[in-house]
Amino acid sequence: MIVVSDSGPLIALSRLGMLPILQELFGEIVIPEEVRKEVVEKGKGKPGSDIIEKAKWVEVEGIKDLSVDILSKEIERGEAEAIVLAKKLNADLLLLDEKIPREIAKSLGLQVAGTIALIYEALKRGVAQGDLEEIVLEMKRRGVWISEEIVREVKRLKE
Repeated sequence: MIVVSDSGPLIALSRLGMLPILQELFGEIVIPEEVRKEVVEKGKGKPGSDIIEKAKWVEVEGIKDLSVDILSKEIERGEAEAIVLAKKLNADLLLLDEKIPREIAKSLGLQVAGTIALIYEALKRGVAQGDLEEIVLEMKRRGVWISEEIVREVKRLKE
């Protein structure tokens, strides 16, 4: 299974101390160079930066493509590189949290999952422990932005 990730899910999971669920769920993930820079260089000293830098289960791939430059006019460069890389690798899954980049990725035929879906799957498989609603509240407390729409969806899942 080929899984490409943007920085958003990596940062959110790191803030929760849940970054290892990615290795448990997928074995390996691929990130574009810009995402590595965002998490490791710009995020130096923040949760997850050392793990991503040293992880043997994270493969970094450079991407030189005109479509990255075009997409970067509308969305952040890391998101653009992740989308283009996922398309290039014919990835099975793209990990992406932001709404507009997700819509772009889906319009290109990519399968997309966000941080909440990853946590939900990890809980379901027994890879992580806890209550989804409590984890979402903890994410908000730790400064991870989550739309109210997603919070409502999480509550609906519990019903």
